[in-house]
Amino acid sequence: MFGIGMPELIIILIILLVIFGASRLPEIGSGLGKGIKNFKKSLTDTEKELKSATKESTEEKEDSSS
Repeated sequence: MFGIGMPELIIILIILLVIFGASRLPEIGSGLGKGIKNFKKSLTDTEKELKSATKESTEEKEDSSS
């Protein structure tokens, strides 16, 4: 995982705990999770649109060739 081991992750977690406090960490994690979910959703939506546009373009070319 990017060359980061368990000791490094623990140190990062401790630093985040000191900076933001224990009450804010769940909010930050939730916001990060929602952001990742929305990013993945937009990627899949974009892929679907591209595939649809490509399929329509291919069908139009076949229709005009006939």
